[in-house]
Amino acid sequence: MEKILTLGIETSCDETAAAVLRDDREILSNIISTQIPIHQKFGGVVPEIASRKHIVNIMPVIDEAISKAGVELSEINQVAVTYGPGLVGALLVGVSAAKTLAFALKIPLIAVNHLEGHIFANFLSSPELKPPFLALVVSGGHSALIFQKNYNDFELLGQTRDDAAGEAFDKIARVMNLPYPGGPEIDKLAKVGNADAINFPRAKVSDFDFSFSGLKSAVLNFLNSAKMKGEKFNPADIAASFQKAVIDSLVDKTVAAAEKFDLKKIVLAGGVAANSSLESTLRKICSEKNLEFFYPSKILCTDNAAMIACRGYYQSLEKKFAPPTLNAAPNLGF
Repeated sequence: MEKILTLGIETSCDETAAAVLRDDREILSNIISTQIPIHQKFGGVVPEIASRKHIVNIMPVIDEAISKAGVELSEINQVAVTYGPGLVGALLVGVSAAKTLAFALKIPLIAVNHLEGHIFANFLSSPELKPPFLALVVSGGHSALIFQKNYNDFELLGQTRDDAAGEAFDKIARVMNLPYPGGPEIDKLAKVGNADAINFPRAKVSDFDFSFSGLKSAVLNFLNSAKMKGEKFNPADIAASFQKAVIDSLVDKTVAAAEKFDLKKIVLAGGVAANSSLESTLRKICSEKNLEFFYPSKILCTDNAAMIACRGYYQSLEKKFAPPTLNAAPNLGF
């Protein structure tokens, strides 16, 4: 049977990415051009700047992905592209490039949900993984628990009611004057802090939803109060205690959902999956409860196009193709 080559394109935020996948799990190339150095001076992603850089980078990145894969553009069988959620201007760059290539090459276009793509990164890191399983998706804009029943069937069990975990990390890092992106900086600082130094609150929300705005406010109040009183504090202790509160909420809900739905496999996905403490804590508790734990490689945790190509491949098996009128959906959910 002839192998299927899928070109994946990802431009939802500040990474311009393209990848070529052979069938469902063989990565031939995975090219990522990051804009982090550009946005660091602003302390976060500036949407207009991100969009303009995507326009400059998109075709060179696609060209490099095709070249590194050792194939010709004419050999590509289908194009999978992130169409949401994300920054509307950034998404439009990738969607426009994908539509143009699909039209010119007369091949199918596949519209991929970025959040689903993060889950599928695990299939690339762990070829033995198969549904059903429980996925914890934790990124800058989303925190959600997903019951993946098969390759194209998802059930949203719970999600954040306010700030996402990654968003909370970035906001706390900013007020602590840590460089952007804040998540990795909090993780690094927490390693030398005492996670039990400060008992920050864990939100009590029903079922499998999350809430981090109250925790964020508690940390801000602690910092402001200490400054007004002239009290000294250890930034590493604050980072460690804050991080522990976030991770406790994520892990407790995940384990409770796995037990309720009798799921024996837990999958971690999204940019915050790169947090070393979250990964190690979840791995430890899965081991204690005899649950299988799956976790993508670091390069596949962050935004990339290989995961988009993988998700697109499984959509194509059910002929879930997009029309040439495909548009960006910045507020797309599960």
